[in-house]
Amino acid sequence: MISDVAEDEEKWLAAGIAGLQQNAFYMHRALDSNNLRDALKYSAQMLSELRTSKLSPHKYYELYMRAFDELRKLEMFFKEETRRGCSIIDLYELVQHAGNILPRLYLLCTVGSVYIKSKEAPAKDVLKDLVEMCRGIQHPLRGLFLRSYLSQVSRDKLPDIGSEYEGDADTVTDAVEFVLQNFTEMNKLWVRMQHQGPARDKEKREKERSELRDLVGKNLHVLSQIEGIDLDMYKDGVLPRVLEQVVNCKDELAQFYLMDCIIQVFPDEYHLQTLDVLLGACPLLEPSVDIKTVLSQLMERLSNYAASSTEVLPEFLQVEAFSKLSNAIGKVIEAQVDMPTVGVVTLYSSLLTFTLHVHPDRLDYADQVLGACVKKLSGKGKITDSKATKQIVALLTAPLEKYNDIVTALKLSNYPHVMEYLDNETNKVMSTVIIQSIMKNKTCISTSDKVEALFELVKGLVKDLDGTLHDEIDEDDFKEEQNSVSRLIQMLYNEDPEEMFKVICTVKKHILTGGPKRLPFTVPPLVFSCLKLVRQLQGQEENPFGDETSTTPKKIFQLLNQTIEALSIVPAPELSLQLYLQCAEAANDCDLEPVAYEFFTQAYILYEEEISDSKAQVTAIHLIVGTLQRMHVFGVENRDTLTHKATGYSAKLLKKPDQCRAVYACSHLFWVDDQENMKDGERVLLCLKRALRIANAAQQMTNATRGSTGSVTLFVEILNKYLYFFEKGNPQITISTIQGLIELITTEMQSDSTTPDPAADAFFASTLRYIQFQKQKGGAVGEKYEPIKV
Repeated sequence: MISDVAEDEEKWLAAGIAGLQQNAFYMHRALDSNNLRDALKYSAQMLSELRTSKLSPHKYYELYMRAFDELRKLEMFFKEETRRGCSIIDLYELVQHAGNILPRLYLLCTVGSVYIKSKEAPAKDVLKDLVEMCRGIQHPLRGLFLRSYLSQVSRDKLPDIGSEYEGDADTVTDAVEFVLQNFTEMNKLWVRMQHQGPARDKEKREKERSELRDLVGKNLHVLSQIEGIDLDMYKDGVLPRVLEQVVNCKDELAQFYLMDCIIQVFPDEYHLQTLDVLLGACPLLEPSVDIKTVLSQLMERLSNYAASSTEVLPEFLQVEAFSKLSNAIGKVIEAQVDMPTVGVVTLYSSLLTFTLHVHPDRLDYADQVLGACVKKLSGKGKITDSKATKQIVALLTAPLEKYNDIVTALKLSNYPHVMEYLDNETNKVMSTVIIQSIMKNKTCISTSDKVEALFELVKGLVKDLDGTLHDEIDEDDFKEEQNSVSRLIQMLYNEDPEEMFKVICTVKKHILTGGPKRLPFTVPPLVFSCLKLVRQLQGQEENPFGDETSTTPKKIFQLLNQTIEALSIVPAPELSLQLYLQCAEAANDCDLEPVAYEFFTQAYILYEEEISDSKAQVTAIHLIVGTLQRMHVFGVENRDTLTHKATGYSAKLLKKPDQCRAVYACSHLFWVDDQENMKDGERVLLCLKRALRIANAAQQMTNATRGSTGSVTLFVEILNKYLYFFEKGNPQITISTIQGLIELITTEMQSDSTTPDPAADAFFASTLRYIQFQKQKGGAVGEKYEPIKV
């Protein structure tokens, strides 16, 4: 059925265009032969095509534009006629003899345009005549296009100040009166369109009306262009008249569009000085009007105006813009009881943006806006509407972007209350935005109070909020979130150790509530913050003032122990072991032997009881050996105990190559360069010989299971260790031992049962080149290496 209507419309349009073109052809012929009577006859017949009621606005516009083009040519002809001596007054009378009113008025407007240009009569008189005459067309669509034509032909002929058509003292008033009258009549016609036709077509008519809105709005644009309108005239004459029409038309589409037009076309300064009047009209509009968008656009324009120059800011204070807008928003929300949450939040978001631009120094104003928003949201629970939550995020982001400093935002007491209304997912998004702001601006949050407030804000990332299910969380997103929390922890710093310790305690309190999934991300940065503080205090005497409450390394180590213990619920033994070893190293630097020993003990217990994976064991052994090798704080007994344990663990690894590498690594525990009392050549040799035996056993096992002895890599690695200790001056490492090992490797490599391994061959060749290089150095080193034959 719809397609049938569309086809019919196409036929009617085609017929209308054909009739119009045919009459236009005869009109042109008459124009060419200067036949005025025929020109008027055919132009009236041509314009009669616009009397149709069968076309939709869209199709009617096509027909109108063709007629408009022809009328421009006719206007040119009328100008020529007046130049040739034809009386414009007679012409003005003559066109009024056209049979039908619509063609008559189109012709009258066309001649009227020439009449004004001729200046034979005051512009205001002709315009008044035309605007009154146009009342003759009361059909909404035809009347709208006729008045649009009048507006088009008269816009450059208004009796404005400085215009060539300027009249007496009231010239601007006449211009304004004409445009306002045309606007009022057009708006009435536009609104009346809604009531033409059956109720079932209401939606279609609204769509068609929406397409025609610019015809009405152009009047306001023309009004804004009139030079003679000053602030007083706008305030007393123009705005009240326009608003009266807006409020009285009681049409949702017209009210929304025209309010938007007023805001867009008139200057910001005028809006600021007439805020009372403009805002007073808002609660009077229909409840269904999208007033939030209108007010938001008004506040956006005023915000941009305030941002454009600091010189205009006193004007805002003078008119008390903030309180007026704040009151208006309150009244609108009260008047529109059914306003959705998104509307409420959008209004307060726009008001906050306005406040931050106009009164950046007034934090109380910003807090007042947030407080008003909280009040309106109270009782609504978590907001789940995505558009509303987006607006809440915009509301909360505005202070961060304005101040570039979360510390300022933390002073807003209502800030966390607004966050309470976000659903868990959006709460996380907002928390991430806050952390990113801190990172971007390198904000230093240095007191425990601020840290407490901050962690309260970002708690969506720090712990599980009610109702969050882990299954719903994407693993990559979760890691990213927790990495941002880790970075945040690293950003917290205070030079004063006492305050820094309080900060650390506050962070600890919050992160330990995070649950097993978060702790592996959040405990390490906290541990390293503690260790940083330990290094800061390093070398200070314990309790220099005898004050029990002062921060000491010992106190921090106690806190570290508790913090790492918390990882046991995860469990994360490998991570815990690494952290215990880091703490042991810090305790060593502070000369706290019992503390360092305790951390090593904890690491060993984890190794024995929790780490069962062979790869993890290998990594752990190397970490233990590496850390223990750097320790200088232990006495002989403690060191022997720990070293004995480490070598024992090494020998018990599952795979022979892993055993071999761990055992030769243990050799470093008995030879520490810068400490004479920790150089035991015999035990170094014992480790290396034991590693050789294990390497041999590994070869034999490979031979037994695969029929070939496998690679010689382990032997080459052990040779390198021999060379290291030989160079360091270990008397137990002799030339003959090294020579024997070189020959053993050479023999193994030449054996038929050895699996070829290019990497091992290259490694051995490189080692031999190194020996050769050392020989060539000359001096003591050269002499030392000289006896080795390669």
